[in-house]
Amino acid sequence: MKKQAAKSLRAFAIELAVYSVLVVIYFFLVLHLLGDWLYRLETHHRYVYAGVAILLIAGQAVVLDTVTTLLFRFLRGRSR
Repeated sequence: MKKQAAKSLRAFAIELAVYSVLVVIYFFLVLHLLGDWLYRLETHHRYVYAGVAILLIAGQAVVLDTVTTLLFRFLRGRSR
């Protein structure tokens, strides 16, 4: 039982580290590519900005979850 818990904790730590790196990359990518446009949108059209922000947050969650899932399936398949 203890061995399984250690294995699960290790997998969780690796997934957390990979996910953290992907979130930071996503943040800087959006900041670089959409930062100016989002600022102007927030200044002049607050309701549209709110909708776009919610869509970006939801899109981030879906895409990053899919990427990490595929990455770990690929890594687990190679290690067996």
